[in-house]
Amino acid sequence: MSNLSSVALGRFEAQDADGVVALWTEVFGAYHPSNEPRAYLARKLAYDPELVLVAREGARVVGTVVGGYDGVRGWLYHLAVAVSARRRGVATRLVAEVERALLARGCPKINLQVRGDNLEVIAFYKHLGYELEERASLGKRFV
Repeated sequence: MSNLSSVALGRFEAQDADGVVALWTEVFGAYHPSNEPRAYLARKLAYDPELVLVAREGARVVGTVVGGYDGVRGWLYHLAVAVSARRRGVATRLVAEVERALLARGCPKINLQVRGDNLEVIAFYKHLGYELEERASLGKRFV
């Protein structure tokens, strides 16, 4: 297992696309058609490309995080780390980097959603200072 110093963070680049799709498929599994990885990436990159961050180990994509900011609050999406790169601080570095980018835009608060039964991920975010907030999450699909 290589150490954390072998992992570099940066913005998404076109050559990362296949690696990002493979990582998201590994970590998240099947997608609803409206969130198909390549279409999702294309939409996000057309709108806000500087908030799509990638962790690379050599040429291999081992982590991602996507940030969003609507002028009121920020959001974190698609935090994913390859199984082979976990427990090495990659996710913590990705979150810190997207937080810095959002704060630089004047973002006063960051939200994220996690499935209620994903206790390991909830514990991870709590460790980073995020608090569990009682909310009802509603959605409406157009696709």
